[in-house]
Amino acid sequence: MEDLAGFLGSHPPFDAMQTQDVARVAAVTEIECYPAGKAIFSQGTGPVTYVWVVRTGSVEIVHDGRVLDLLGPGELFGHASMLSGLPTGFEARAGEDTQCCRIPAEAVRPLLARPEVLRFVARAILGERAARAGERTPSVDPIQRRVATLIRTRPVLCTPDEPVREAAKRMTAEGASAVLVRSGGTLGIVTDRDLRSRVVAAGVSPEAPVSAVMTTPAYAVTGDRLGGEVLLDMLERGVHHVPVLSATGEVLGVVDDADLVAAEARKPFLLRRAIGQSATVQDLSAASAGLGSMIVALHDARVAAEHIAAIGSVVLDALARRLIELAVTGAGDPPAPFTWFALGSLARREAAPSSDIDSALAWQDEDAGPAVRSYMTRVAAAVDSGLRACGKQPDAHGATASNPLFARSIGSWRTAAQGLNEDPTRKQALIVVSVIIDSRPVWAAGASAPVADALWEARSHPNLLRLLARLALSFRPPTGFLRDFVVEHSGERKGQLDIKHGGLIPIVDLARWAGMAAGVASASTAERLRAAEAAGTLDSSEARTLAQAFDFIFSLRLDHQVEQLRRGEAPDDFINPATLNPLARSYLRSAFRAIASVQSGLATELSLGVRWG
Repeated sequence: MEDLAGFLGSHPPFDAMQTQDVARVAAVTEIECYPAGKAIFSQGTGPVTYVWVVRTGSVEIVHDGRVLDLLGPGELFGHASMLSGLPTGFEARAGEDTQCCRIPAEAVRPLLARPEVLRFVARAILGERAARAGERTPSVDPIQRRVATLIRTRPVLCTPDEPVREAAKRMTAEGASAVLVRSGGTLGIVTDRDLRSRVVAAGVSPEAPVSAVMTTPAYAVTGDRLGGEVLLDMLERGVHHVPVLSATGEVLGVVDDADLVAAEARKPFLLRRAIGQSATVQDLSAASAGLGSMIVALHDARVAAEHIAAIGSVVLDALARRLIELAVTGAGDPPAPFTWFALGSLARREAAPSSDIDSALAWQDEDAGPAVRSYMTRVAAAVDSGLRACGKQPDAHGATASNPLFARSIGSWRTAAQGLNEDPTRKQALIVVSVIIDSRPVWAAGASAPVADALWEARSHPNLLRLLARLALSFRPPTGFLRDFVVEHSGERKGQLDIKHGGLIPIVDLARWAGMAAGVASASTAERLRAAEAAGTLDSSEARTLAQAFDFIFSLRLDHQVEQLRRGEAPDDFINPATLNPLARSYLRSAFRAIASVQSGLATELSLGVRWG
């Protein structure tokens, strides 16, 4: 029994469990022997009530008669059916004379659902970080908590005519970093930073009323908002303090950046401020050199991958805005109102360290002539040049505002949208779809709302949903692994896993279609999947499975790229299958099959004309 517990405890996910928990599992584990070719369970049976771990020999994973994968000692299988309560999606059979550990579901299910095991899957997926001594997981992640629970001190309130000196004294006495100012139905705020910059540095008398130095109206949030959401708002607005209100408008207190992230993870605020204060492209280049270390710091602070991506995207927005401002200053006043859009992963706030910067541009075309296009071309070229100087590459495939295909008048965009179903080339269709569905305004000159609204009118185009469905079938995930090779949908075996095209893009494309069918356009992949589940455009189990798969694969991608940043390498999306631990391979297989299942259902609907009129 000690030998069995030692074996299990040396392999994931059991190596993330307490010794006594592993011992309890080992006590109810049975050893089974299978001759070569013997089925352990068949495809489509179940749900299974056990999970198995290969002890010696190997187990083939077979789907519709084709061998997709080969599991070796220490690898877990059967857990997907056991946890989901669904029939098995494949056959498991002995590839040679094989010995397996068979563990009852009731013994292992509670352990597989524990947070420390899930964190192990998401964070130690490459097998390197889990081995580091001294690592600890914080007991509470403020980003996942409601902001009302993060308030540390009572709110300090004053009237508009109270002297700055008295307000500062009360802030000190209460240990607060901000004072709130009630003036009728409006709430103002004065922070310790304001006291330094607007009073001391500006030479304002301490006897002046706080109304002379306050920011009003203060941006406030309700207490039920999540810390991660508020953190993004603070970054977007460039503020460090946010008043928190009850549902009835009562002031509960103030949260600041220190309440939302660990000290080592406050770099985004410093970096965004440095970007905003940069006067030249050279200054921006120096400031943006901290982007990589910011990502590493957030990762080390155990911030969730989705929040790291969103924070990084907000900082990249700030970089793009400042480059546009500098370009416009150099080119002179715009001859027509225009809007600059982020596209792709940046628009969804899912940018990774390896992400290119996708962009588009649209301008009002009343009386617009060649001079307008010439101006827009100069601005876009200057921004692209600035991005390269800052170490960020414009999209390698030409999805940038410097490409005439992505920089058009509103009239031209409308014409392109009208041709969505008139035998469009895939390239043209993708261009139009990316701009009207996966876009978010970053900067605007002149009448910004009419530009964006006019561009997005095409979202009601009757052929758009069918096109999105077809695009969602363009990228097929791998079917699994065969030893240290990735088995592609075509049957080809590759030595590397393209985690972006093989895992993320199929989910992103499905979520884009399902979200649009639910009436949601520009949003993150997770938000689109939640909307699709609520609207019934995706089955609840499908939506949740895709969301979990996306979280897992995105975490794997980020872990891989952070390790590359630590080594001073350029981040990429190619993972050597040999570096994946058995549990990671198992979770990836389950994710690939879930994606393929949803794609198969969508393809059937398209062929039968279901929901498509």
